Amino acid sequence: MRNKLFGMSMRNKLLIFQATVIIALSSTVYLAGCSRKPANEEVTGPVSQVIAHVGTDAITAQELENEFRLANVRPDKLTDAVTKDVLGQIVVRKYLAQQALAAKLDREPTVHLDIMRAREQVLGSAMMQRSLLPKVSSIGKSEIDQFIAAHPSQFAKREILNIEQIIIPTSAETQALVDDTKNFKTLDQVDQKLTEMGISHTRSAGILDSGNIPDEFLAVLEAKNKDDVFFARAASNGKFFKVTGEKSEPLTGDDAANRARQMLQLDALKSASQQTARAAEASAKFLGDYAKIMGTQAPEKEASPAKQ
Repeated sequence: MRNKLFGMSMRNKLLIFQATVIIALSSTVYLAGCSRKPANEEVTGPVSQVIAHVGTDAITAQELENEFRLANVRPDKLTDAVTKDVLGQIVVRKYLAQQALAAKLDREPTVHLDIMRAREQVLGSAMMQRSLLPKVSSIGKSEIDQFIAAHPSQFAKREILNIEQIIIPTSAETQALVDDTKNFKTLDQVDQKLTEMGISHTRSAGILDSGNIPDEFLAVLEAKNKDDVFFARAASNGKFFKVTGEKSEPLTGDDAANRARQMLQLDALKSASQQTARAAEASAKFLGDYAKIMGTQAPEKEASPAKQ
């Protein structure tokens, strides 16, 4: 089970506008039947089959298929009920867009900037996908085997660690708290300290997968003593924990190959993202105070997990 504390995934997401209101559209919308292949087909081109109208706007079969793609609807899960739901969302979206244009909302500064941002995100994601496709498709067995051999803790020597943990929300005072508890030997001591300070916290059992733990912290865990209490940050939470047990669970065969491929794909995405960021910044010219900010400000790094 992948532990969010040590998740290293990077993902690009398309901006999808979803309407969240229900509007009576029967007087303004003409749907050409519920079938995905309507009897009265209107064709505006060789691949542009119109299946519905919303006011003056048309909905094509290609738009509907694209919605299925974005929603990850597999062909074997495509039913009339799913089609009705997805097509209904397109209808509401187009109806609201028409109302917004009629009200000239697209001329409002923030709306205009949001539209521009959405366009740039979609185009940027498409460009990244195109540049990554050759790299991802070229990943072969030899590269996968080399990756598996180079990362034994994720495969041949993979372990599942049982832990007892105390989770707290992080704040500006978190580092001071970590410093105050660095010599504690039990979670009971940590629990008492948090209670005395009035800090909200939860205590529970959990697990860590060595395959999801950064190598530098895994080395710290492997050198642990019986009384060691660890602390790590992740997103908006912090975690005090002790390892209470461990069990060997090697990852082999197809499961190992699939995971290795996914990790290599993520590495390719990370590398491409870093290269793109460097190229983009090199092409930019910052003015005024922003030239100083962009020239001297280092990116903020997430604190590494550490032994208490």
